[in-house]
Amino acid sequence: MFGKVLISFIISLLIFIPCSILIGTLDIRSSYQSPAVAATSPCTDEIPLSVYMYDLPRRFNVGMLDHRNTTEAPVTAVDFPLWPGNSGLKRQHSVEYWMMGSLLNGGGNGSEAVRVLDPEHADVYFVPFFSSLSFNTHGHHMTDPETQIDHQLQIDLMGLLRQSKYWQRSGGRDHVFPMTHPNAFRFLRDQLNKSIQVVVDFGRYPKGVSNLNKDVVSPYVHVVDSYIDDEPQDPFESRTTLLFFRGRTHRKDKGIVRAKFTKILAGFDDVHYERSFATGENIKLSSKGMRSSKFCLHPAGDTPSSCRLFDAIVSHCVPVIVSDKIELPFENEIDYSQFSLFFSFKEALEPGYMIDQLRSFPKQKWTEMWRQLKNISHHYEFYYPPKREDAVNMLWRQIRHKLPEIRQSVHRSRRLKISDWWKR
Repeated sequence: MFGKVLISFIISLLIFIPCSILIGTLDIRSSYQSPAVAATSPCTDEIPLSVYMYDLPRRFNVGMLDHRNTTEAPVTAVDFPLWPGNSGLKRQHSVEYWMMGSLLNGGGNGSEAVRVLDPEHADVYFVPFFSSLSFNTHGHHMTDPETQIDHQLQIDLMGLLRQSKYWQRSGGRDHVFPMTHPNAFRFLRDQLNKSIQVVVDFGRYPKGVSNLNKDVVSPYVHVVDSYIDDEPQDPFESRTTLLFFRGRTHRKDKGIVRAKFTKILAGFDDVHYERSFATGENIKLSSKGMRSSKFCLHPAGDTPSSCRLFDAIVSHCVPVIVSDKIELPFENEIDYSQFSLFFSFKEALEPGYMIDQLRSFPKQKWTEMWRQLKNISHHYEFYYPPKREDAVNMLWRQIRHKLPEIRQSVHRSRRLKISDWWKR
């Protein structure tokens, strides 16, 4: 009996040690891990996602950043342009740029995705169409005649994809489209219902178009500068404003709550609630205000989410989220309740209730949340070249988590005679 137990122990040890050596996780010392970030199992998910990226003419992507370069040749790592520093609010919807850059960069240590040149070896297929930038560039209003350029780009793109045997083989189910502006790809979006969409929320789309089963929630790209040297002796006391908001106060849909806050939050000396528009100078003032505030208010806007939440995170200002239908990025790995507060519309609109809750919030608990924000804020940074555990790598990992469902959907589609019969 003892011999059998000993043999079982030796076999288990032989399996565990090589695995730990390969991925560098063998450590007999105890360690502390932030509760906001879930642990990943050793010996799993160590293989990067294999991504084939379509070589599209530049007019579909970086050609919108530099109109002087009229070449149609696909962009390479050698001539991939830097994101312009004067882009204003276009930056918040630039996830498509950073995802493309991560593939052009060729991957490296800590990369969650690598580009493969043979589509037969791909797990997923990335379509580098800058749909959000296209909407922001081609016409400032929905009825602007210049939006026809955006429309034509969508028509041309779908024409190219339909000629691809890889699109035909899966019906687009294993194709990835970054679409973080709520009006991105608005003319032909219903043709991407089966594809993997990278979105910031689902506020304007029916469940048949976008949903958590197949799509990935991305953070906005923050527009304020990250707070790098946030090392005060007493962070709680150094932030003298209780609650901060600076932005548009008149929005559509559930964003009407912002106008109501104008009245409800008036008259509190420790609350800064101001109507503002996103100019370069106002963004700097917002950054200064967030860095000097304990809590930053994030009410719903035209859609459930907004860039302001991620500006608050990189400013280490504890977010106060008032948005009943918000979806948040990376929630299978990050617990937002560890560094954010949530109020329903009903609670937030009850006069005095939210302010009373914030004023009585324990200093020690707030300080713990502040530390958590500092620990997790790197997950919301976008870099080129990408860095380990940054926002782009987090997104690719989220897409990799979708692979089993994607493969099941593709395989079922090849044999079903009546498609989606179970939904009828």
